[in-house]
Amino acid sequence: MKIAILHGPRDLRIEEQPLDTQNLEPDQIWVETQISAFKIGTDRGNYEGAEQVPGAPDFPRWVGDSNLGMVRGVGSAVTRFQVGDRVVGNLPHQSEYVARQSQAIVKVPEDADAEDAVYAWLYALSSLCYRKAQFQPGENVAVVGLGVLGLGAVALGPLFGARVVGLGNSPLRLELAERMGAHESLFSSDADLAAKLDDFTSGAGIDLVIQTANPWPAYQTSVEIVRRGGRVAIVALPGRGEPPLDFNPLDMKWFYQKGISLIAVSGRGGYLFPGSDERFSHRRECEFVLSLMADGKLEPKQLITHRFPHTDMAEAYEMAYRREKSMLGVIFQWQSA
Repeated sequence: MKIAILHGPRDLRIEEQPLDTQNLEPDQIWVETQISAFKIGTDRGNYEGAEQVPGAPDFPRWVGDSNLGMVRGVGSAVTRFQVGDRVVGNLPHQSEYVARQSQAIVKVPEDADAEDAVYAWLYALSSLCYRKAQFQPGENVAVVGLGVLGLGAVALGPLFGARVVGLGNSPLRLELAERMGAHESLFSSDADLAAKLDDFTSGAGIDLVIQTANPWPAYQTSVEIVRRGGRVAIVALPGRGEPPLDFNPLDMKWFYQKGISLIAVSGRGGYLFPGSDERFSHRRECEFVLSLMADGKLEPKQLITHRFPHTDMAEAYEMAYRREKSMLGVIFQWQSA
């Protein structure tokens, strides 16, 4: 098989590695990749050698975590999948793989477009931003950071019953936010931001901020704009690869005096009623967003700006390293047309 391996900062190679597809264990499946998606924020940080993230592997290491393919073989005890199923896995950029059926892999509904479904694990994270923060229909939500993850949160908001405003720093991203369903889009740097948000919420304030951008200014915007007693759901790595802070992120004027809650979007979403441990897990959330994609209500493929053959993957990573604003959704193709 071919797999993308990062040997050090900006040293990405497509390598050939052995893969035994003829001797599957009872609970294993063999999947042949069709496309994989580039998660620009996280993958770029790994590529450029930002500080080590706890739990992340050292070099050399695989990259990528959004892989869509076709099941080509199953072990004797596999019950969740069969040959011919399309599946989306929270797995690296690679041409094929063998995995256990219990891993982060979900069957793709027949009606879901492949270029939507490949983003299902990422959009599950967008969805968990609402679940983890105990979102209530009718609340005012601001999404800070309008990459693919943030735009996923924008798109999901109206489906959950939110009034959503997207905050970004690019006219194109603001336009995309409105195309994806935002009721309003504003520049984060707008000198009149507070007044415009007050007008947007009719004076009620922003109940929930979803922060998807890493830079500290994004965090500062988030804690400034949330209402007293509101919540900030953080699905970013604040300050990753940036110089030391020149302000206190827990300054009492933003945190203690406002009585806000800072919520790390990690793990399954909370649930008020006793039930299965699987309820609102990342896997179940992935299945949920796939159902929305199959119904045509959620279309991340609208955000795809680039499609590369997998052989050109290093070029795509270099473009992301240069912060080329034209890049948003990026797909790597593993099979010839």
